[in-house]
Amino acid sequence: MQRKPGLISFLLFFTGLLCIGSLFFFGYHTYQRIVAAEKDLTDTMAQVEKKQQEIKENEEFYTTAVQEKESALERQGSQKKPVQERAPGSEDADINKPSVFQSEEVLDHPEDNSSVFSSDEDTDSGASNGHIIGIDPGHQSYHVDMSDLEPIGPGSSEMKARATTGTEGTYSGVPEYQLNLDISLKLRDVLEQRGYQVVLTRTDNDTAISNKERAEYAAANGAEIYVRIHANGDDSHTASGALAMAPSSSNPYVSQLSEESTRLSRCILDSYCEVTGFQNLGVQYYDNMTGINWSTVPVTILEMGFMTNQHDDTQMNDAAFQDTMVSGIADGIDAYFG
Repeated sequence: MQRKPGLISFLLFFTGLLCIGSLFFFGYHTYQRIVAAEKDLTDTMAQVEKKQQEIKENEEFYTTAVQEKESALERQGSQKKPVQERAPGSEDADINKPSVFQSEEVLDHPEDNSSVFSSDEDTDSGASNGHIIGIDPGHQSYHVDMSDLEPIGPGSSEMKARATTGTEGTYSGVPEYQLNLDISLKLRDVLEQRGYQVVLTRTDNDTAISNKERAEYAAANGAEIYVRIHANGDDSHTASGALAMAPSSSNPYVSQLSEESTRLSRCILDSYCEVTGFQNLGVQYYDNMTGINWSTVPVTILEMGFMTNQHDDTQMNDAAFQDTMVSGIADGIDAYFG
């Protein structure tokens, strides 16, 4: 007689089915989680690879930009100027030249020193008009560390860097210190042709001389006036024109020079703007300029134009137009003594 399955057998069978079902369910759920995790990992890896590519591209971009900037600076440093415009010995100059004022003898006995800053040649005209002009090509090459501080005026506790590199032509790429030197050397030649004796505070970009020392040097060599050649810069590319700076009548150091410095500034600025066509921004008063505050003779800073403006920058770095600029400055000096 065939036996019917007992209750125990039925329970065992049902339990087996439950186990198999559970294994299938949990196995499938685990598989789904693995698939989802793999998908998340794949997405994450894709994002990481994308970021890595972006970082690599940015690195290449900035590396290229730095290399281009360094190359531009090297080209500027190695660029040769025409003989008549180049500072004597500037290509072979030691970038670590000491200051000419490390020895007090330079100031005490200037006539005994064959200085690199002044012209020893006779004027081309052969006739002196008896006037001595101090010319300061503003700023200093970045090769020279002038970050040490000096007082902005006699007895002042306020300090400023001994000199700075100035601005740079946004369109020409020419640094201000080079433009200032080029104009000053041409101005020296023109003034000497007109019978003036010229004292240059620097004739290259690499000899260390601070703003205070420049003013003292010009006066020690008999300069009757002190003309500082500069170019301007601004955050806006639209700012343009020329201006002159002079000490105010309330200047705590050289208030006695304000009136004559203002007259000198107006003579030079008006003449300069007349021949160049640059907008005349007028005489402005500054009492925080070290080179002004240490002067003992009438002093002015001529800001020839804005190197951040395309018109001004392009014009100021055109060799032929520089002759016009220099002529205007020289005419202004003539007017001051006239």
